[in-house]
Amino acid sequence: MLHGQRFERYKDFACVMPALFFLALFVYYPLLDLVRISFTNWNLLKDDYAFVGIKNYKWLFAGSGVKQLKNTLSVTLRYTFWEVLFSLAGGLLLALLFDRMTRYFNVLRALVFMPKYIATATSAIVFVWMLNGPHGFVNWVLSLFKVAGPDWLADAKYALAGILMLTFWRSVGYAMMIYLSAMKGIPQDYYEAASIDGADGVHCFRYITLPMLAPTTLFLLVTTFISSMKVFQSVDVMTSGGPYDSTMVMVQWVYDLSFRQYRIDRAAAGSLVFFAILLLFTVLTMRYSNKSVNYDQ
Repeated sequence: MLHGQRFERYKDFACVMPALFFLALFVYYPLLDLVRISFTNWNLLKDDYAFVGIKNYKWLFAGSGVKQLKNTLSVTLRYTFWEVLFSLAGGLLLALLFDRMTRYFNVLRALVFMPKYIATATSAIVFVWMLNGPHGFVNWVLSLFKVAGPDWLADAKYALAGILMLTFWRSVGYAMMIYLSAMKGIPQDYYEAASIDGADGVHCFRYITLPMLAPTTLFLLVTTFISSMKVFQSVDVMTSGGPYDSTMVMVQWVYDLSFRQYRIDRAAAGSLVFFAILLLFTVLTMRYSNKSVNYDQ
């Protein structure tokens, strides 16, 4: 009897042990090692390295790295803001449109969602061709309307907009599918009761649809924010952070520090700052959601 009770006590723990082992091996250990590296002077061009204290953080916050960090955070946050805005707003608008559509619904929905399945690097190469100055497809379309398009990826003022075009094309379908699934779960009784009370479509959307979609919107907000803060492949393929660092997002900057400047120590310090920003946003969002979003609706 005692042996059976002991087995039941440790059975659940034994079931999660493999997952905990791999989590510790591939997540927590690399994170702790990253902290250790950030306090060294590890350069890939040198054979050895030593402990240097907070020297890398001084470079980051009080040295020549300040300007780079400010520019990188500015570019990353601007990119993230527009991606979150366009993806969520576009996904919601498409979901509202397709929710009322019956004919060709499945075909159109699949076409909008399909870019999500295409490899990011492949999509980026296609968009490099489409945005290739006067020879690109986008500027050719603009020329039909007598509009002279810019050299999208070579102009510092428009390079980030060019990357955002690719991002919107890839992400809006995912947001649309999530919103559509959530809208299918809203009881129709609410809309019927509102119509009896004289509410029109705008009032139904404002007072029924939007509040009921609040948990879904929060989920998309957090996931889209995190994914956009980690953007790398599309930027590296399309601009490599240029021109003039106008598209130098956080991960691209860390990559350049590591494998183009060979400063693993500074890259580790920058990565930890990046991690702290993501962690802070996630914690604040979760605290807000516990107070403002009702998941029992």
